[in-house]
Amino acid sequence: MPELPEVENTVRFLENKVLQKTFLDVWTDFKKMIKKPKDFGEFKKGIKGKRIEKIWRRGKNIIFGLGSKYLLIHQKLTGHLLLGRWKLENGKWQSEIEGPLKKDPMNKFLHLIFYLDSGEQLALSDLRKFAKVELLSKEELEKELEKLGPDPLERGFTLEKFREILKKKKRGKIKKVLMDQSVISGIGNIYSDETLWKAKIHPLKEISKLTDKEIERIYFALREILTKSIKLGGESISDYRRPDGKKGDFEKIRSVYRREGEECRRCGAKIRRLKINNRSSYFCPVCQKL
Repeated sequence: MPELPEVENTVRFLENKVLQKTFLDVWTDFKKMIKKPKDFGEFKKGIKGKRIEKIWRRGKNIIFGLGSKYLLIHQKLTGHLLLGRWKLENGKWQSEIEGPLKKDPMNKFLHLIFYLDSGEQLALSDLRKFAKVELLSKEELEKELEKLGPDPLERGFTLEKFREILKKKKRGKIKKVLMDQSVISGIGNIYSDETLWKAKIHPLKEISKLTDKEIERIYFALREILTKSIKLGGESISDYRRPDGKKGDFEKIRSVYRREGEECRRCGAKIRRLKINNRSSYFCPVCQKL
């Protein structure tokens, strides 16, 4: 699933490419992806003629400011936005642009396409078709976003704020707490694993048993890992691709996520995997003792 760095990269790319562009039309072959309004005809009517005045991220959500309306896209498990030009050939969308948009199979699951006045198309490729798309009023957007915890890269997310969050939460395994979007927004499996490995904290450790020093290590590890991943374009070990269709390069420094059986880059022990709420978690049994 695209997490904070992947979503941030998508937003930064689109800010440079589609701001002040206008939606002319929209196509889909999977209307269930549109959650609000549920009627696709109403959604299309609400999109057509709207200019993109602002684009930003909140947690894992991408938000397009369209005047009095807001387009919210959550890419969920396998979705990613692409910017390019496609044409329909024999019932399949084919990229008119050479390179990864045309060759990478992960960029071929197009289920939602927005037509822009620049002649380009903004497409959502989503293998599993779990993505959520909503056209909201300001009040509806605020209600949606108030469910989310603070962003770990925003200016107000200080070490003191992080301590306060954990103290208020009181109970829970640190891995699960980091991934709880109502506590901290934007973190998922990849960056919780990478953060805890760097901080030398076992994913099953209870937050009530964390020392001040351990909390500090988690805080600075989280900020460092997220910042590095953003600079590297995110992680593309699975489905995520940048809007130009290219892969992110976080793979170059990935230390623990999906490295079961491989050597720990710090101590040489074999990386292990365990299940937490049916989600895989990767850790070093030597560096991250419980």
